[in-house]
Amino acid sequence: MSALASTNPNERARGGIAAWPPLLRILTLATTVAVAFGLYLGLFYAGTDIDQGQVQRIFYIHLSAFTGAFIAFCGTVLGGIQYLRTRNVQWDSIALAGAEIGLALSILNLVTGMIWARPIWNTWWNWDPRLTSAAIMLLTYAAYLMLRAGIDNPEQRRRFASVYGVFAIATVILTLIIPRIVPSSIHPIVIGPVFNGTQAFVEGAFELAATPGVAVALLVNMAVWTLLVPVVLMWHRVRLENDAQRIHARKAALLEREA
Repeated sequence: MSALASTNPNERARGGIAAWPPLLRILTLATTVAVAFGLYLGLFYAGTDIDQGQVQRIFYIHLSAFTGAFIAFCGTVLGGIQYLRTRNVQWDSIALAGAEIGLALSILNLVTGMIWARPIWNTWWNWDPRLTSAAIMLLTYAAYLMLRAGIDNPEQRRRFASVYGVFAIATVILTLIIPRIVPSSIHPIVIGPVFNGTQAFVEGAFELAATPGVAVALLVNMAVWTLLVPVVLMWHRVRLENDAQRIHARKAALLEREA
C-alpha cells in the first residue's frame, strides 16, 4: 500500500504504458501472466472433479475473486483510517480504489457462484445465509459509492466515506464466516474449519485431495488473486483518480481566472 500512497497527484500527465512507474509495469505484466497461468491450471491441469464434474472449475475464479475482494476492502479500511489520521488525500484515493475494485471482484464472485449453483442446486439463486450476506455486502459498498457521489463538499465527503468504509468491513467478515457458524447454510466450505457443530463440510463441498491437481490449481489462483490482482488494479485506479483531481484543479483555476 505504501507504493499506492506515494503516487504524486501533481505529476505531469503522460499517456501510454511508458508513463507507468517501472514497478507498476512489471507488476502488471506479472499479473497478466500469472492470471493466465492460473486459468491454465484450473482449466487444463486440474482433473475433473469426481462429484461435480466440469462446473467445479469455476471455483478457481469464484473463490479467488472473493479473496481478492477481501484484500481490496481491507485497503478501504486502511485508507479510511489513515485519511482520518493525516487528512492526506492520497489515502482517500486508496480507500476509493479499494471499494471500487473490491465491489467489482465481489460481483465476479457472486456471478460465478450463481453459474455454479444452477447445475448443482438446480437454481440460480436461493436465500442461503451465505448468499444473502454476500448480497448485503455488495449493497453496502454500492451505498459507499453513492454516499461519495451525494456529498459535494470534498472534505466532508472524504471524512464521511472514511468512517463508512471502516465499518463496512463488518459485512465482509460476516460473509466470510457465516457458512461456518450457521448450520442451515448449504454453501460449500473448501478451506478452513466449520464451527456450526458438525464434523463434516456442508452439503456440496469437495475435498481438495479427491481429484489430482485441484489443490495446486486452487492455491495458485488464490495466491495470484490475493497478492497481485487487487493491488495492481488499485494502483491503476489511484493513478486515474490522481488524473481526475489534477484536471479538476486546473478547471477550477481556469474558472477562477476568468471570474
